[in-house]
Amino acid sequence: MKYSLLATVAAATLAGFAAAPAAAQTPTGMMGDLRPDQQDFRGLYQELVETNTTVTNGSCTQAAEQLATRLKAAGMDAANLTVFTTPEHPKDGGLVAIYPGTDAAMEPMLLLGHIDVVEAKREDWVRDPFKLIEENGYFYARGVADDKAMSAIWADTLIRFAKADYKPKRTVKMALTCGEETDTAFNGAQYLANEKRDLIDAAFALNEGGGGRTDGQGHLMVQTIQVGEKIYQDFKLVATNPGGHSSQPVPKNAIYEMAAALEKVGAYEFPAEFNDTTRAFFQKSGAMRQDETGAAMTALVANIDDADAMAIVNRDKSLHSMLRTTCVATMIDGGHAVNALPQQVEANVNCRIFPGHTPAEIQTELTKAIGDPGITITMAREDKPLASSPPLDPKLIGPMETLAAKYFPGVPVIPAMSTGATDGLYMSAVGIPTYGVPSIWGDPDGNGVHGLNERVEVKAVYTARDYLYDLVKDLAG
Repeated sequence: MKYSLLATVAAATLAGFAAAPAAAQTPTGMMGDLRPDQQDFRGLYQELVETNTTVTNGSCTQAAEQLATRLKAAGMDAANLTVFTTPEHPKDGGLVAIYPGTDAAMEPMLLLGHIDVVEAKREDWVRDPFKLIEENGYFYARGVADDKAMSAIWADTLIRFAKADYKPKRTVKMALTCGEETDTAFNGAQYLANEKRDLIDAAFALNEGGGGRTDGQGHLMVQTIQVGEKIYQDFKLVATNPGGHSSQPVPKNAIYEMAAALEKVGAYEFPAEFNDTTRAFFQKSGAMRQDETGAAMTALVANIDDADAMAIVNRDKSLHSMLRTTCVATMIDGGHAVNALPQQVEANVNCRIFPGHTPAEIQTELTKAIGDPGITITMAREDKPLASSPPLDPKLIGPMETLAAKYFPGVPVIPAMSTGATDGLYMSAVGIPTYGVPSIWGDPDGNGVHGLNERVEVKAVYTARDYLYDLVKDLAG
């Protein structure tokens, strides 16, 4: 899940902005009695969180089957519930659920979430990472935020529809998949997009990637709508030499050559650019700030070649990254003995590519920047699609903003482009515009997402549940 990263970027732009209370509604969970529908949701959420879905020894298929059982028990037709797997990946399955609408002329909408989680070792955590624990106003466990909260909310939404015999005009589809957290693993969203497109075809999709950020003192600073994301691409750089005895060094040395190449990568600055989303983000965020950075953001919207404004904005690593493609060395391996000249050195350069550019373009730019034909550059993967950024569609953005005013009063809602990556990439690549919606908020420290002792505020989960339920109903007609 990337909501925490995107919201951190947005919150960083609003330094000094008057924070609002964390939500409009009375806190629930630790601070009050749960409504019956919230009690039902908590049971679903707990079961999902406590089902291990790591890539090593977990089972997304088990989690998908459990959710399908709950949806069927609520009254959904079994024919509209598909637990999918492939023979090569029996534990990496997922669930597609289809809640029929009444108006065949309206294209379906898709609720997208991932149910796999990052690894977690019990000996490293204060609490059992696969036990939902509620403590001091927070839920603790692996996946409570990333992404089992949203996945549980999507499943719970369809359960509430079924129990109420709700008749939306638009068909609502849900795809809960595995493989988002491990780049080299079987990815259910990619599989559905490429192999089962008819099953998940929709006019648009709602996904993780948006969300809120507090100031760390219990006040919600911002909610974001993710509209587009960068392309993730790793490049493998290789330097090779004949090698030899270390007692007789020669000028050509694979380690030195790779070091020189990586220094050039580190010094290379890709050109700054805007798209519709990032221009709106800089314009709206810059106007809200009352400081030097805000003025510089506004100046760049007027003239992206303003060198003085760019120098100020570039001091903020998140804003710097939002304006351009970035590439950074992340791993290096070389040499074969402590007393021998290195024969080969490999390095990984991780690039986050601004929408509109291809990995092949960036490979060419890196080759020129390094300027050494002795360094070979290849793509670590060549099967990732190129997604286009979705439009800032007022028919979708408008309801998100309107409902946010109800559930997060006084909190700015800002469209933003993620510098990270989500499974929305695979949907956008096949023509399903995908938006990360305002939802759960987190704290400035990242709440342990992808790290130790992952947590999420109880109030954030229940408020987001109500907000997203109303949003789905609104967009479904």
